[in-house]
Amino acid sequence: MAVPRLLVIAGSDSSAGAGLQADLKTAQAFGVYAQTAVTAVTAQNTRGVHAILPVAPDMVRAQIEAALGDIGADAIKIGMLGNGAIAAAVADVLEKVDLPLVVDPVLLSTSGAVLLDADGVEVLKSRLFPRATLVTPNLPEAEALTGIAAGSEHGLRNAAQAFALCGARNVLFKGGHGDGPQVRDVLVEGGKQTIFTAPRQATLHTHGTGCTLATAIACGLAQGRTMADAVGRAHAYVQEAIRTAPGLGADKGPLNHAR
Repeated sequence: MAVPRLLVIAGSDSSAGAGLQADLKTAQAFGVYAQTAVTAVTAQNTRGVHAILPVAPDMVRAQIEAALGDIGADAIKIGMLGNGAIAAAVADVLEKVDLPLVVDPVLLSTSGAVLLDADGVEVLKSRLFPRATLVTPNLPEAEALTGIAAGSEHGLRNAAQAFALCGARNVLFKGGHGDGPQVRDVLVEGGKQTIFTAPRQATLHTHGTGCTLATAIACGLAQGRTMADAVGRAHAYVQEAIRTAPGLGADKGPLNHAR
């Protein structure tokens, strides 16, 4: 049987809790072979992001073309893009590609560092969301992208409609930033809602949850799973990764990606 293949387009996290490093560990846990296209190098740890160096757009494009032109991919995941020039370069390449695409709209780090500029947001909305099989915003990202607070049922429905107007066919609203004793992730697929819940865990160690969840979903799509099945498996994986986090660092520590 052929090994499922994933291409991850994202930034590097020197602490290895998020970004490409978390993506690679997640793919390994699911038995998927992951290639990477690095969009930015960051200096960060559990306390925050200390420096960001974007990769030249032509180099990002060359990495994607090299990966797809040889080993190939069964799905693609996009994480941190950094700026509009990089986002446009990615969009240019992907216009020629017809593969399941998971877009994690990384706008801010957990510590509040800006990870995508205004031009990049416009490329996301106008060129990448229409190509995406799934967009995976957390609640602050959903509000920043649509202007609608998605914490209530009414707000979520309106935000889903706003994403649809941008061409996003399916959206997973991640509830980690919500309130209450339950984490509630809501998949809106073709207008139908599927809800995934778990007890909210009292822990600092949630660095890289968004990256990990989106990559785990992309692994499921690469393996031929349905959207709901891929999301459900990824949701359970992230909850266990939080529960068994190794407790590293002085602040928001990494997950346990080993299965």
